[in-house]
Amino acid sequence: MHSIVITGGTPLNGKVACDGAKNAALPILAGALLTDGASRIWQVPDLADVHTMLDLLSSVGAHVERSDECVYVEASQLTPHVPYELARMMRASFLIMGPLLARLGEAFVPLPGGCAIGRRPVDLHLKGFEAMGATIHMDKGNIQAVAPHLHGADIYLDVPSVGATENIMMAACMAEGTTIIDNAAQEPEIVDLANFLNGAGARIRGAGTSRIKIEGVGCLKGADHTIIPDRIEAATYLVAGAATLGEVRVENVIPTHLTAVLAKLAECGFTIIAENSSIMIKSDTRPKPVSVKTLPYPGFPTDVQAPFASLCSLGTGTSIISETIFENRFGYVEELVRMGANIKVEGPNAIIEGVSRLEGANVQAGDLRGGAALCIAALAAEGTSHVTGVEHIERGYSDLVQKLRSLGAAISYSPDPEERFEVG
Repeated sequence: MHSIVITGGTPLNGKVACDGAKNAALPILAGALLTDGASRIWQVPDLADVHTMLDLLSSVGAHVERSDECVYVEASQLTPHVPYELARMMRASFLIMGPLLARLGEAFVPLPGGCAIGRRPVDLHLKGFEAMGATIHMDKGNIQAVAPHLHGADIYLDVPSVGATENIMMAACMAEGTTIIDNAAQEPEIVDLANFLNGAGARIRGAGTSRIKIEGVGCLKGADHTIIPDRIEAATYLVAGAATLGEVRVENVIPTHLTAVLAKLAECGFTIIAENSSIMIKSDTRPKPVSVKTLPYPGFPTDVQAPFASLCSLGTGTSIISETIFENRFGYVEELVRMGANIKVEGPNAIIEGVSRLEGANVQAGDLRGGAALCIAALAAEGTSHVTGVEHIERGYSDLVQKLRSLGAAISYSPDPEERFEVG
């Protein structure tokens, strides 16, 4: 076990570059299983969840190589069985089912794991597969899908689920006929997946809108593709700069992917300068109170809700954050309260009375974005904080400590990772 040690109170200043988007890389890596050839995927972030996905690809027979610059995937020989010990490690493991079903006509996938932030059932995924002709069997936490011949179908999603949209879209790429997904999720990561698949020979139109049309093809070839920048990582560093009263420029970002977040930061009173591939935030005063409601894209992203709560904790009035996506996403609140935050959770709402300062404390991250929120609070707090549960944070942020240190933060691991490896 190790922790992140942060001595707060120093404004963050400088520039930091974002990695490729985790939430685009994971489905695109899964999508590489659809191709009967070699794919090279660039700007893949070096994250724990990515490592798990690469292990999953290898476990079903794909040949995987990783260099500093790209990931190489060759998937000509596959098996339909996904091992439980890997599937339980993250939610995105279930994205393998669609490609395996399309390529092999069958898939055996355990129910996935991941952060404990609420119910995230896979029923919409299965509903789509059944509409395309799959037979589904569930037994003791394992799901078997069998479909010797997938066919096109009209599929309406009860909610615009990102994972279901991606999984169904991948399965439909090689189905016979045309599939239409209505009420589809519209996230930029879905557009990125569609661009990768189209580069491999798929025929997908409408990605990024609520209606996606997929015309099935006989096979897909390998493709070269560069992952889009991580908009959630970008938002995290922007919020950290604001919370510490600093001036931070985030590079390798697509500003239009962050329209809702930038609007709320501006509403807080911060200066935002967005250019072609960078965003600068300037902060010299505590944030004004705001009301935030998480919504599917292009609304305010649920993954930025927790970091924003840390920022609002230092506000000049009462802010309200409403969570409409996941019902258990306020698990970090008790830890912020340890640091002096004044937050009350009432159902899906967090009512935040701003305080003039937070104080360093020993806190524990229970999930990925909650962990980011605690780090932001620690950066702004007076004194030293120890953040444990680092394994959650490492699922979504590559080189977090090093990047924050480059902005002037007093931050380190305890013990040092190299010492930890020597002991272990």
